[in-house]
Amino acid sequence: MKRFLALLVVMAMMLTMLVGCTQDEAPAGDDTGSDGEDATVEQVTQEYNIVYSGEITTLNYLVTTTTNEFALAANMVDSLLDYDKYGVVQPALSTEWEQSEDGLTWTFKIREGVKWVTHEGEEYAETVAQDFVDSASYILDSANESSSANILYSVIENAEEYYNGEITDFAEVGVKAVDDYTLEYRLKQPTPYFESMLSYVSFFPVNGAFLEEKGDRFGTDNQNLLYNGAYLMETFEPQTRRVLVKNEDYWDKENIHITKITQKYNKESATLAPELFVRGEIDYADISSDIIDQWMEDPDKKEMVRPNRTGFYTYFYALNFDPQFDEEFEPENWKKAVNNKNFRKSIFHGLDRVSAMLTAEPYNPEKKLSTTITPKNFVDLDGLDYTQIGNLKEFADTESFDEELALEYKQKAMEELEGEVTFPVIVYMPYNSGGSEWANRVQVIEQQMENLLGADYIDIQIDPKPPTNFLSEVRRSGKYAFLEANWGPDYADPETYTGPFEPGGTYNFPEFVEGYLDDNGEKTYTNLINDARAEVMDIEKRYELFAEAEAFLIEEAFVIPYSLGGGGYAASRLNPFESQYSPFGVSQERYKGQKLMDEPMNTEEYTDGLEKWEQEREEALKNAN
Repeated sequence: MKRFLALLVVMAMMLTMLVGCTQDEAPAGDDTGSDGEDATVEQVTQEYNIVYSGEITTLNYLVTTTTNEFALAANMVDSLLDYDKYGVVQPALSTEWEQSEDGLTWTFKIREGVKWVTHEGEEYAETVAQDFVDSASYILDSANESSSANILYSVIENAEEYYNGEITDFAEVGVKAVDDYTLEYRLKQPTPYFESMLSYVSFFPVNGAFLEEKGDRFGTDNQNLLYNGAYLMETFEPQTRRVLVKNEDYWDKENIHITKITQKYNKESATLAPELFVRGEIDYADISSDIIDQWMEDPDKKEMVRPNRTGFYTYFYALNFDPQFDEEFEPENWKKAVNNKNFRKSIFHGLDRVSAMLTAEPYNPEKKLSTTITPKNFVDLDGLDYTQIGNLKEFADTESFDEELALEYKQKAMEELEGEVTFPVIVYMPYNSGGSEWANRVQVIEQQMENLLGADYIDIQIDPKPPTNFLSEVRRSGKYAFLEANWGPDYADPETYTGPFEPGGTYNFPEFVEGYLDDNGEKTYTNLINDARAEVMDIEKRYELFAEAEAFLIEEAFVIPYSLGGGGYAASRLNPFESQYSPFGVSQERYKGQKLMDEPMNTEEYTDGLEKWEQEREEALKNAN
């Protein structure tokens, strides 16, 4: 069965929405594109400048799953396949591929002549099939603590057994270099969405000799890295600047038009970027809700600003069941309270999501809201959207904010927790101080929820944290009670949205909540997810099981679905309708194919461009299928 048949499976599961950037993880300007008028645009200097506030912690793309880190890797290392501006799969490091009749073996022909080069452009080696084997071997070595290992061992034969030390010979793992230019993956079971996983960092190559030579230094800076992608990192000065330059040895260099990308660190970038854009010093700025009216009322600035498109990143409010924050915020008291379902339900129904969203989208807040974890229009079942399946439909079609229900659950919780919990319960709510919108939002939520539920019940205490290392210092360390978090899809299947909510994850540590366990001590949510994962032949049954698990997650108020990524407003010299598009993987982070426009796009041009793009994409998907 040839690659176009696999493409049918993936394209059937993709619909016409765009990927958004994560608020706490993505670099400024990742909603980017290029101008289609080559003759005019080529006269513009193709050097792109942005500012950022959140510094990365590693360049080692084999261990990270953080957006602003793999966004850099996406421009420096290529993947087996890629996606064009309409979301149609394209050859990249693999020129062709096929799937066996039983669906278990995938074979890829590796593009010949692709060079690994140093940060100075000196040739090191050729990219070959063994590089993908060496990458998998490194990621699946548990000692390397790769955050993306679970992606590999969820589908590759014997990968989980190797990761857990149950087998020690990597030759038994289903990744094999048949020869220099033939790569083979052997799956543990048929995986209909496998092709859609292949543009993610878990399947990136690495040169094994270089990796062994560098050891723990690999990915610590730009010199301890090799490049076979569109750009080389010429300069890496943490908390100062990063400079990427065009890779002149890149196999597809004719499609690389931006010759230099300069990213300058500024901890106040979210506040300063709009004015820097007006002065012509940078080429992208998010225009936050607190200044969008000012820009729209200014005749000159109005011509510079346009909407951003929503996408498939999902935002939700996580309730932490294993609090590790300071004693002054009473973590043990919070832990007792949050283990009460009625307390959680009072918070669930007490959050006015529209009021919160007005801090980011003052004109049409409802367009960004989502009442499920898996966004609408991500995948469908014979034309029926996944969010309309089974019990999940009730949540997809119902606004969670309900004042009467919130107060009912409050009363029940106070009665059940009397004598066990001290009221008001401190709700410790840190936030990333890198932008004004998040700061405004936590203040709105604090006032709104305390006014509704009462100062006798909760005391929300907000706490600004620096952008750099926010995830590791706050969410991953469990130093919060109530936190806005996000998650993006890695492949075209609802399973991809289950990751944050499983035991061992670093979102809200659900294994510590009493309601997560049934009477037999089994993890109910995990059982539901495992049943869904096990169903790989009957897609209808698979989706029904995943929908049941997600409905359980929301019904128990383990999390509060909030919104979609993207949206908002931006001033940019890049055209969003010319950037690569995919709801999953890293393609949308690439600057490949993009060109700087002479003038930024305004709202009217954006509206016309979106309509045109949607029509063209529909036709492109039909032709691909």
